[in-house]
Amino acid sequence: MTDAVLMEKLEDGVCRIVLNQPDSLNTLSDAMVEGLKLAFEQAAADSKVKVVVLTGAGRAFCAGGDLNIIDGSMGLMAAREYVFKVAELTRLIFHIEKPVIAAINGFSMGGGLVIALAADILIASSAAKFGLAFVNVGLIPDIGGTYLVPRAIGIQKAKELVFTGQMIDAYEAERIGMITKVVEPDKLDETVNQLASQIARGPSIAIGLAKYMLNRNLNRSLDEAIEDEAFAQSICMQTKDHREAVIAFKEKRKPKFSGA
Repeated sequence: MTDAVLMEKLEDGVCRIVLNQPDSLNTLSDAMVEGLKLAFEQAAADSKVKVVVLTGAGRAFCAGGDLNIIDGSMGLMAAREYVFKVAELTRLIFHIEKPVIAAINGFSMGGGLVIALAADILIASSAAKFGLAFVNVGLIPDIGGTYLVPRAIGIQKAKELVFTGQMIDAYEAERIGMITKVVEPDKLDETVNQLASQIARGPSIAIGLAKYMLNRNLNRSLDEAIEDEAFAQSICMQTKDHREAVIAFKEKRKPKFSGA
């Protein structure tokens, strides 16, 4: 792990990953990208981690690409490889079979917004600002932006924000479906931690498979989705958590999930 990224594994099964270059508004420097990849790889491999919280230090979540790297001097192949390298981070967040909650503490711009949208639940401070500012520097949304943005807010609104590069506040982001919830700045950590802890106490195998199915079936037919669900559900039905929940229901008590 680099100083650009902090990782804290909490006792209740929640892992907190912090983008930690506040002086640069947590832009996607090489150190930031590599640190985030390593953190998510470690979280994915750790069976004790049930939920990941992703947030930023200072007044930004992530202000997007590092213009010291994306400075117009890259050749065609180098630029293509750079995008693939950063996009691996989007893939890790999207595909990890553990819920990821993005706690948006401030500016979430360009590639930083794309990374946030790869998470499963986005809770934002009322002080947060959002923008797909790629057009302002003569670029298109990348690292998964053209996939994630229209799925979050619809194709027409996505085109408006992409074509104009305009910035919106947290309440507008909530209204259009870009984020899940807005809270006051002093309530952000408390709100996110409560939700993360609640999910972490749940049946983690079922939750992980539910995430996989919801993401996978965005682009599949109903029949394909039903086939996938039948396979995943048959796995869930073999788990100790499922058996515990059935017993708890019959005994009229809350189940105690173990993640097995």
